[in-house]
Amino acid sequence: MKMRLTAAILAGMTAFSMMTACVSADENAIDKIKSAGKIVMTTNAEFEPFEYKDGDEIVGIDLDISHALADKLGVELEVADIAFDSLIPSLNAGKADFIAAGMTATPEREKNVDFSVPYFNASQSIIVKTDSEIAGRADLNGKTVGVQQGTTGDVYCTNEDQSSDVSVKEVKRYAKGMDAVSDLIAGRVDAVVIDDYPAEKLVSKNPDKIKKLDEALTEETYAIAMPKGSDLKPVVDELIQELNDSGKMDEIIGRYIQLDDADSSAAEAVAE
Repeated sequence: MKMRLTAAILAGMTAFSMMTACVSADENAIDKIKSAGKIVMTTNAEFEPFEYKDGDEIVGIDLDISHALADKLGVELEVADIAFDSLIPSLNAGKADFIAAGMTATPEREKNVDFSVPYFNASQSIIVKTDSEIAGRADLNGKTVGVQQGTTGDVYCTNEDQSSDVSVKEVKRYAKGMDAVSDLIAGRVDAVVIDDYPAEKLVSKNPDKIKKLDEALTEETYAIAMPKGSDLKPVVDELIQELNDSGKMDEIIGRYIQLDDADSSAAEAVAE
């Protein structure tokens, strides 16, 4: 997905790292939520498709999941849109019950909040042809790689990310991941780097021609954050599992991240 500004992330980490790592456990969060008749979510509605403004309404993947959580508890959902670097301090100040904001679960953040099980894999996966000799990220060195323009994979492969240890020969940018895969199948690029979710879907359309490598280019998962010790965590974990098992999570994500059917047909034609 498109990256949040590094400065904003660093500012957020600075803000909440100044708070005490030990936050009082709230073992009665659910009772308080049900008593109030509402559950309060904080987010930063600047991260489409996870949370963004559609007119006066905040919508997105995280909002749909949060509404499902409110329904599970039998309460209303209240949404507060605040600055990204204020999310964790606000949560730990008791102004919200949870954060859903396309937030990466990192060890540093885990010092201040409890994270749910991951609900979205935002890792940048590597797709290659089934007979490719490329077996891992190191094999991308000196190769021509297709990326979706503006994504983490684009930044990483072009070495704008200082943590990048990959040195590709050429980066070809595409407006759609499907276009990159079409060129991969046609032999015009050696590999495609794209978000894990669409990577899974794209490979499923041409399993005899392309495959996703076990090793990702980058590792990143999104999770819901709650105060340390909150008894809301097992309920959120259970909800995410239920959404995954029932296929509803795919439905939610599919509303906002879609593969173009026409492009898919074109890729299948190339594969044939």
